[in-house]
Amino acid sequence: MRTMRNRMLIALAALAMGVVAGLLLGPTTPGWLDPYLPVAVVAAVDAVLGAARALAERTFDERDFVVSFVGDVAIAVLLVLLGELVGFADALSTAVVVVLGIRIFMTATALRRVLIGR
Repeated sequence: MRTMRNRMLIALAALAMGVVAGLLLGPTTPGWLDPYLPVAVVAAVDAVLGAARALAERTFDERDFVVSFVGDVAIAVLLVLLGELVGFADALSTAVVVVLGIRIFMTATALRRVLIGR
């Protein structure tokens, strides 16, 4: 249990340092990333919230989280790319965000139930 807490503290410290560095440095993204970035961020939030739920349920596995995080982001970006190739990127991008948004709220509800049930 102690090592899990240490890992959590290291992860939170790394997250805080990343946020501070991002705010101070103000990085910019290339224009070609504009259609992909929103869906990638929503997919990443979905994966992180799923990890929080797994932590609360004590079923968290680091490998599952990494595969879920990378896989969700890659699939979301590939769907938008497919939409661009076919000619309806905006519609497919909206669909991806809606589906992931629904998953985020469902996971948040389950997380809330786990945390309140304790």
